[in-house]
Amino acid sequence: MRRSSDVPVVDYPRSPDGLDVTVRHRRGGAALPAAGLPVAGPHAHDFLVLLLVEGGRGAMRVDDREVPLAPGDVLVLAPGTVVAPHDGHVDADAEVWMVFFPADVVDPATTDSLVSWRSHPLLAPLVGHGQVGSQRFAVPDAERARWREHLRALDTELRERRDGAGAAVRAYLTLLLVGLTRLDAVVTDELRDRDEPLLAAVFDVVERRFTEPLSLRDVAAEVGLTPGHVTTVVRRRTGRTVQQWITERRLREARRLLHGTDLTVNAVAARVGFRDAGYFVRRFRAEHGVPPGRWRAA
Repeated sequence: MRRSSDVPVVDYPRSPDGLDVTVRHRRGGAALPAAGLPVAGPHAHDFLVLLLVEGGRGAMRVDDREVPLAPGDVLVLAPGTVVAPHDGHVDADAEVWMVFFPADVVDPATTDSLVSWRSHPLLAPLVGHGQVGSQRFAVPDAERARWREHLRALDTELRERRDGAGAAVRAYLTLLLVGLTRLDAVVTDELRDRDEPLLAAVFDVVERRFTEPLSLRDVAAEVGLTPGHVTTVVRRRTGRTVQQWITERRLREARRLLHGTDLTVNAVAARVGFRDAGYFVRRFRAEHGVPPGRWRAA
């Protein structure tokens, strides 16, 4: 363990056999550890954390805000995110799965660079809205059994460490990350939880209408305010413009379609609200470092 800006940073305990993935399955309201290491008070990790709530409810303190947790939620914590677990932060009957792993387990060529993550098909969803931090996803009821099966299989491979365990661990971890690419991040709910009704309303509009022609003026008209006022509030609270958020949402849907369908790049562009396929390719390359076709091939 080391310290950065007065916050302890927990290093991943590397395994001699190279199986650098850890699974924890917890029931009850006890504080959840960082990869099995007891840490009191706020801390950060140098690895990725996936937390799936199988049952019960609770909340976790993440980057100085309270993130609610409900059945089916997946909380993703990127390296450097400050968390503050505490006894009782989940219900006494809650059931939670946690998976810890360094980014290089996904791809040995991966670095801590944000650009590196954006250009990787499995790590891109973890980047979130342009910055490494935390995101909350919702697993639909029909898919929860599959997530549970993958987690249990991953846990079994790590505990038994039979021949071929390395390939099996990477396969099950990949299935979990592929599952994340197909989930929608919980954006507006997060803003409501932080008592940001205007931002929640703006993101509601973006979510409903990002696949059609949509401008700042359209968003402002729906929330009943002037474009200038909406721009000022959104930029001050998020550091980004409304148009940047619209583009980010379109690109997130584009990643999902590129990964999960055989639609052509032109068809994907039209499906997510880009009327000009060439502009879509330029925006995708600027955000991910590679054009859509190469991203899909990766």
